Amino acid sequence: MSGRTPRAKIEDRSSKSAKILYKPWGIVGSLLSAIVARQIFQKVATKVIPVDSDDPPKPLESEYRLREIVITALVQGAIFAVVKALFQRGSARAFQRWTGEWPGD
Repeated sequence: MSGRTPRAKIEDRSSKSAKILYKPWGIVGSLLSAIVARQIFQKVATKVIPVDSDDPPKPLESEYRLREIVITALVQGAIFAVVKALFQRGSARAFQRWTGEWPGD
């Protein structure tokens, strides 16, 4: 066990009804996060991924090397994961502020 003192979990106050009410909220948040992540990826990809095209390489495009495809996938996956986590956490906190209950487990 580490030397840190345990913090009270935000998730301590949760109920089944909060989880059910949060479902549509979570779905909308997921869709919005995917849209935002895609836009961020498009901007980052043109600067980070070493290709001559404005569009990031796709796995089935034979003119790109495997290295370029893998770098593209890594960048895209990282961006999508971070944006999704930020949206989920932010929407859960907003839900908790509005309802007084945490929607998670």
